[in-house]
Amino acid sequence: MEEIRAVRLTEEDELFILDQRKLPQEEVYIVTRDYREVIYAIRTLAVRGAPLIGIAAGYGVYLAIKELGDNISFDDFYRSFTRVKEEFANSRPTAKNLFFVLDLVDRLIMENRILPVRKLKSKIRAFVMKIEEKEKEASFRISEFGSRLINKKSRILTHCNTGSLATSGLGTALGIIKMAWKSGLVDMVFVDETRPLLQGARLTSWELEKLGIPYRIVTDNMVGYLMSKGLVDYVIVGADRITKRGDVANKIGTYVLAVLCNYHSIPFIVAAPTSTFDFSIEKGEDIVIEHRNEEEILSLAGCRIAPSGARAMNPAFDVTPSRLVSFIVTEKGVLEPPFEENIERLVL
Repeated sequence: MEEIRAVRLTEEDELFILDQRKLPQEEVYIVTRDYREVIYAIRTLAVRGAPLIGIAAGYGVYLAIKELGDNISFDDFYRSFTRVKEEFANSRPTAKNLFFVLDLVDRLIMENRILPVRKLKSKIRAFVMKIEEKEKEASFRISEFGSRLINKKSRILTHCNTGSLATSGLGTALGIIKMAWKSGLVDMVFVDETRPLLQGARLTSWELEKLGIPYRIVTDNMVGYLMSKGLVDYVIVGADRITKRGDVANKIGTYVLAVLCNYHSIPFIVAAPTSTFDFSIEKGEDIVIEHRNEEEILSLAGCRIAPSGARAMNPAFDVTPSRLVSFIVTEKGVLEPPFEENIERLVL
């Protein structure tokens, strides 16, 4: 099954980032050796999707520390790393995978502080590449586990983009759909457009088109109609952060889908690697929600669609309480309620 590599580090240490702001009209890559460009790409959604943000940040940190002199002291090296780590941490506050990778690199540095700086740089490079490979394996296992929940030729609705453009492999929610399609279990995929930046209409449809999987794009406010007419068998979404008790932060609009699924008795499935779980947070209300520039609401494709004096709210994520979630699919297996108990058993 075809996979898209949206982020790739070459042997010459050039980082290629597929600019998702330009899809589907253009397939353009940002090519850089400058970590600041990586931060800008994350902040402006040129690279997006929780697992892929973490991978891009890891490579960005490597590009930053690579420029440091080999003869500096460890203390100077670590001070520089800490500054860069903070810059990346401030780029997207909600996606847990970003902090997961940054903290792993931090731990690696401290555990190898006796190494010469030159060797420490090489170790970080190899470590981030290993993280990328592990995320790829995780997305494949998520896809396998999740596809087993689909027990008939189905019509599946998905939200935002959770495929190869958001991960280093098949994807999470979209990976499940791809695997189910391969097994002959998908009749139709409903792709909600995902306002305001249309990641569903632009990106998910682009991936499905490449694979020949049948789909229909619907506006976000059509999903209740589809469910009321019995046209949706499953809703499968990704996650940007999951709390200890199973509350899920994901792209704005996810909570609405979960409520509608609950009303219409439709399975609501969340797919995410264990790197998305945040065990320092008990409940969803404590998740920091990123608020983005209101111009994303007031304009569309560069054209103003609201009056000149209009203001907008633009939370990028919402939180779905665990009681509305049917299953959480991870690379370690499928979690069912009661989530807090089962998360602790399977993930920790």
